[in-house]
Amino acid sequence: MDLQEAVLNFKILKLMSIMKKLNLHIKKIINIGLIILFFISETKGQSLEILNKSIEQNRKGELIVKARRGQQVTVEQLKHEFWFGCAIPNSLAGGMKPDDLKKFKEKFLENFNSAVTENALKWAVMEPRKDQENYAVIDSILSFTEKNNIPLRGHNLFWGILKSPNTGQTYIQSWVTELDDNELRQRIQSRAERITRRYKGRFAEYDLNNEMIHGNYFEDRLGPEITKQMAEWALNGDPDAKLYLNDYDILINDSPLGIGLPEYMAHIRKILKQDIPIAGIGVQGHSHLETFDRQFLMDALDSLATFKLPIRITEFNLPGMRSKYRQLQLTPEQEESKAKEITDYFRICFAHPAVEAIILWGFWEGANWIPSSSLYKRDWSPTPALEAYRNLVFNEWWTEESGTAGKKGLLKVPAFYGKYKVTVNGISKEVDLTKQEGRVVVNFRK
Repeated sequence: MDLQEAVLNFKILKLMSIMKKLNLHIKKIINIGLIILFFISETKGQSLEILNKSIEQNRKGELIVKARRGQQVTVEQLKHEFWFGCAIPNSLAGGMKPDDLKKFKEKFLENFNSAVTENALKWAVMEPRKDQENYAVIDSILSFTEKNNIPLRGHNLFWGILKSPNTGQTYIQSWVTELDDNELRQRIQSRAERITRRYKGRFAEYDLNNEMIHGNYFEDRLGPEITKQMAEWALNGDPDAKLYLNDYDILINDSPLGIGLPEYMAHIRKILKQDIPIAGIGVQGHSHLETFDRQFLMDALDSLATFKLPIRITEFNLPGMRSKYRQLQLTPEQEESKAKEITDYFRICFAHPAVEAIILWGFWEGANWIPSSSLYKRDWSPTPALEAYRNLVFNEWWTEESGTAGKKGLLKVPAFYGKYKVTVNGISKEVDLTKQEGRVVVNFRK
C-alpha cells in the first residue's frame, strides 16, 4: 500500500466512525469505501497503462533486418542506450577487502551501464591540503570504467557549500577560504582548466558547480559572473566537455529547507540568460523519505523539460537521505515496500522523454551512504529491490526476438534503444539503435 492509499483509507475509516455516530447503516458506509477504493484502483491501472504507452513511444525504435526469404533471425539486446548507472566509491581504488572488491566489480557490471565518481573528483577530496592533489583514485576509477566501456560522470568540478544543512559536513577547504579574491579566482581557473585538460575526452560530462541554489560561496565572494567563468575555463581545457547543473529537493513538494523546484527553475533561467553553456539538468533523487509523491515527480519532470535540455536523475536512493530508516536494517515487509517504490520511481522516469539517466548513489550495503537503500546486503545477498530493478531493466525493458525473414526478406523488430547483436544463419553483426535516429537497418544480403 502506498502513502496516498494509506491516507485515503484513514479518511474512510474516520468517515465511517462519524457516520456510525449518526446512526447510518454500517453496510452503506462500507459500500462507500469500497466504491472509492475501486475508483482508486481503476485510476492507478489507467496511470500504469499511460506510463507503459509512453515507454513504448519514447524508448523504442525499429530494428530492420535484411536477409533472404525464410532465413532464421535472432535479435539480442546487449546494452541500453538509456543510462542505468551507479556511483563508484573511492574504496574501489583501495579500501575494500579483495573478495568484496571482486564482487563489487562483478555486480556493478552485471547491473549498470554508466557511472559517476561519488567523491574522487571533489576539490576538497582531491586537494584537502594546498598543492597536494590526489589523482590516483580518479585514475583507478577511470581505468575500470574505460576497460568496460562505461561512461563516467565527473562529480564535481566545484561545490560552493561551506556547511551542509543536511549532513553538517564542510565541502570547501579552509585553505581555499583563506585565499584573497584574486588568488581564489586564479585557483578556480587553474583547477577548471587543469582537470578538463588532463582528462580530456575521458569523462562523459561534469557537474559544474554543485547545488548552487542551496549555497554558492564562490559567487558570494567573486560575484555572479564567476559561474560563467567556471564554464569557460572548463571548456578551455576541453572544448567538448559537457557541463551539467545538479541540485536536490527538486523532485519533492515539501522541502524542509523551503528551496526546491521553483527556485531551481528560476536558477536555470538565470543560467541560460547569462549564456552559460550548460549541456543538461541534473536532479538528485534522494530527498524523499520511504515513499514519494508520484504526481509531483511527473509534474516536476514536465516543468524541467520545458528547457529542452537532457535531464538526468543523478543521485537516487530510496529510502532517502532524511528517512529515519536510512541507517537501519529494514524488515522483510519494508524491503518489499522499497522494491515497489523503486519500481514506480523508475517507471515514471523511464517513461518521460526528457529523462536520459537514473543513477543510484550506492548499490551495496558495504559502500552506500544510505545503507538501507541498497540492492545488495553487506554479505552480498540480494534484496527484493534488486529483483524489481533487474525485472524492469533486463526483462520488461529488454528486447530479445527471433523470427523468419518474410516474403521480401525482411524482419522488423520494435526494440528498446541500445546495442544489439543480430544473427542470421550463424553470422552475427553488432549495431546501435539510437533514439536520435529512431531506426537502424542491418543488411545480411551483402
